[in-house]
Amino acid sequence: MKNILGANDDLAALNRKMFADSGVVVMNLMGSPGSGKTTLLEQTLTRLADKIRIAVIEGDLFTAKDAERIERAGVDVIQINTAGGCHLDAAMIQKACASLDLAAIDLLIVENVGNLVCPAEFDLGETFKAVVLSITEGDDKPLKYPLIFKESAVTLLNKIDLLPFTNFDVKSARNDLTTLHPSIKIFETSCTLGTGLDAWCAWLLERAAV
Repeated sequence: MKNILGANDDLAALNRKMFADSGVVVMNLMGSPGSGKTTLLEQTLTRLADKIRIAVIEGDLFTAKDAERIERAGVDVIQINTAGGCHLDAAMIQKACASLDLAAIDLLIVENVGNLVCPAEFDLGETFKAVVLSITEGDDKPLKYPLIFKESAVTLLNKIDLLPFTNFDVKSARNDLTTLHPSIKIFETSCTLGTGLDAWCAWLLERAAV
């Protein structure tokens, strides 16, 4: 495992330099299957399309369904199929970027494979990580899967409109998140109602500008 992660870290460092040289900010978007990552991404692209140049790398096990959805938003998108692999790695990102004009991109969003474990362990060379946690998944997830939340700059508590129909404790989840990562940014979002999306996009624009 050390050898695998070590080799990946070496490639991630090369990716990071490549992105820095091109002036590209890279977000590694993670979360469970069904947490709402792709819908959130669609809503984000709709709000930011005329403000910043964005491209997307889509990670999935087998299909190109998510990439097809993102393509309809009018941005360049590269599909990576892992053929059963539970995460993207630095080599996959390096290969995908060969098909992108990085000089024409301000923000590159990598939607990782749906998983709360493996994606957190593999550095892609990203500028920062973001994790989507659906209200329907339960408020115990930050402490059950601490690494992904500890390493993420931002957590989106998504599908907040479903809160009345669950026993999700927002205060408890926020306390656990800030215990794991005291400076983590937390947004409560609903792609159905649009809740929190403007604040999320404003924050993302600030990070891209930096």
